[in-house]
Amino acid sequence: MVTVTQPRTRESRPDPRRWWALGALVASMLVLGFDTTILNVALPTIAGQLGATTGQQQWMADAYIVVFAALMLPAGLLGDRFGRRRMLIGGLGVFLAASVVGALSSDAHGVIAARALMGIGAAFVMPLALSVLPSLFPREEQTKALGAISAASALGMPLGPIIGGWLLDHFWWGSVFVLNVPMVAIGIIACLFLLPESRDPAAPKVDIVSTALTALGLGSLIYGIIEGPGKGWTDAVVIGAFVTAAVLLGALVPRERGSARPMLDLSLLTHRGFLSNTLAATLGMFVLSGVLFLLPPYLQAVLGTDALGTGLRVLPLMGGMLLAARLAQPLVTRFGARAVVCTALTVLAFAAFLGARTTVGSGYGFTALWLSIAGIGMAFAMIPAMGGAMATLDKDQAGRGSGLLSTVRQTGSALGVALLGALLAGAYSGRLSTAGLPGPAADTARDSVVGAHAVAGKLGEPALAASADSAFVHGMTLALAVIGIAALAAALLTAALMPGRVRPAGDAPAGTEVAPVSADA
Repeated sequence: MVTVTQPRTRESRPDPRRWWALGALVASMLVLGFDTTILNVALPTIAGQLGATTGQQQWMADAYIVVFAALMLPAGLLGDRFGRRRMLIGGLGVFLAASVVGALSSDAHGVIAARALMGIGAAFVMPLALSVLPSLFPREEQTKALGAISAASALGMPLGPIIGGWLLDHFWWGSVFVLNVPMVAIGIIACLFLLPESRDPAAPKVDIVSTALTALGLGSLIYGIIEGPGKGWTDAVVIGAFVTAAVLLGALVPRERGSARPMLDLSLLTHRGFLSNTLAATLGMFVLSGVLFLLPPYLQAVLGTDALGTGLRVLPLMGGMLLAARLAQPLVTRFGARAVVCTALTVLAFAAFLGARTTVGSGYGFTALWLSIAGIGMAFAMIPAMGGAMATLDKDQAGRGSGLLSTVRQTGSALGVALLGALLAGAYSGRLSTAGLPGPAADTARDSVVGAHAVAGKLGEPALAASADSAFVHGMTLALAVIGIAALAAALLTAALMPGRVRPAGDAPAGTEVAPVSADA
């Protein structure tokens, strides 16, 4: 009798090493979660030790986000065509090398360059870590695996400030980069031995021109916003940056709309349900990144908190995200996405206007109050909106919709740091009193509140420190007022544009389901 051996299929005999491989992916995503927030706690320390200006600190945050947003879609397509495992390992390698460069940098420009390189690596890791799951897990296990990766990225965000603060209290500022090295190295080794290779030969080709237009256009826009307060908004370089951004991004729109298989399917934005949810989710990232940029200098320079204390004091903002992850689904099921998102945006506006009443003598108790409310409003707007955006699309639009949503949200994050940071920088330098200071000392004081405190301590000028605190709080409250106005405007747009209950073709009611927290949240 001849025994016929059936081939082992992925569905009948899953790879026994798949959970170990998932552990490696989880570690990699945890690192990306760390790096979303860990640098913000370190920025005041870097400013003090490297003499980084406010503009340079903005670039340290935005270099990572801009590159990440511009390259995420082409990186995913490269993985589809040339091997997801290969490109994922390559992305992790770039991220590791960039972390070493950042740790060894001796000036602000080196840190900015390292952060840009980290953005390249992250652009490959984020989409490809998700796209390799179908080759590892049978269909019934994929939801659990996706949840683990999403949870790792979300968990890294609140842990980032705490771990970063502890490292800064015990080691030098470069330790926030060194932390990445062992975790990413483990991820690379595990991917080499545990991940199967997979690809999609039918995936569209990478559009080099569209990628360049996106990266250069966003970069020019962010450059103009960041440099405006220092150089002056009428400076030829600043005006040139805005004109360049308008030309490049303007050229991107007809190119993508005229492409049979666009990387960024801008036609999805004509769908009012997708558009309104995307705007709400993007505002959430705008506020999150902006507030995380504003808070550490306030906590450390104005309130005198150490780095670890700063990380712990940022937690109320993150607490709202954890709360929303548990309660958003039942609330959307009961009241509908539009009601939940509009209410959340209104709560966020209230929190921002409350925070705008901060004074130099308010103390942390008042900060914790408005920060907790802001975290709840932000998360209950952002998480249902992300799920709602995808639920309004047909199944064959899901891939393009996810890519566009992620790119727009990351752009919102970069604009949050750039716009709110520029508003803070302009208000701070305009309000600061440097009368009687030598020229170089006055320039250092105007660069950042951390620099002002350093000059005040060196020269024995308590009046300068007091003026710097007052000027910084003035700039921070203006930025919070802008957040409040933007949140109210978004609430009105959401009420006008967001459908109540939408049934995509062949699916359950869109308003009754919230997608899992995105891994790039």
